[in-house]
Amino acid sequence: MTSNPAMISVGEGPSSRTIAWRHQPGRGPDVVWLGGFRSDMQATKASFLAEWGTRHLRAVTRFDYSGHGESGGRFEDGTIGSWLEDALAVIREGVKTPPILVGSSMGGWIALLAAQALAGTPLAPAGMVLIAPAADFTERLMWDRFPDAVKREIMDKGAWLRPSDYSPEPYPITRALIEEGRNHLLLGDMVKTGCPVHILQGMEDPDVPWQHAMALVESLAEDDVTVTLIKDGDHRLSRPQDLDKLVEAVEGIAPKSQLLL
Repeated sequence: MTSNPAMISVGEGPSSRTIAWRHQPGRGPDVVWLGGFRSDMQATKASFLAEWGTRHLRAVTRFDYSGHGESGGRFEDGTIGSWLEDALAVIREGVKTPPILVGSSMGGWIALLAAQALAGTPLAPAGMVLIAPAADFTERLMWDRFPDAVKREIMDKGAWLRPSDYSPEPYPITRALIEEGRNHLLLGDMVKTGCPVHILQGMEDPDVPWQHAMALVESLAEDDVTVTLIKDGDHRLSRPQDLDKLVEAVEGIAPKSQLLL
């Protein structure tokens, strides 16, 4: 049975929300899981990583963004900036040494932004593993691809209900999500993480095409970057062989990260 999460208060006034998080102590750099858009810390990859940490006595921290999983707040009120604030609050509360950030899809974008926010501090990341990193997805993978009718609905009504391949219910894409996301765009400029990065990317990913991951690699020009392209991999990368590659990437980045500690 999964224990109840710890809770932390983030934000002030109307934007205040409670964020659920779990930390299991262990050796080595703390591995921090940053989940994807509409995912949570009980999902397959997050749970597998936590189980790996338990078996190998490795420190693992995971959490739910506001409007996700066990955290408070409404999903439709969330933005990239508010979810970044959630991530930073958990890292600052629960992590004591430079962490390895493991970001999936949107979590890859959040991890990159967190690395920028933590640069020059004792919690600057020691390494990163990014799974189908969806940097700038609100602009490049959503807005730029939306038909004009969808764009008008978002602008005029404040939201559009997008059908989902992963859920029977559609989910809202809000005007605030799109517009606030523009404050955090990374691609096209130099992105500096200050640590080794390993990217895992499925070549059959319909949501974050492998070319999008390579555009990120071009921006990571000053970092030590390893890319593993999984020829038959989809967006979830949750098959047993994919999960094995995730653990291999985390275990492989750990020795490199120790050089920075």
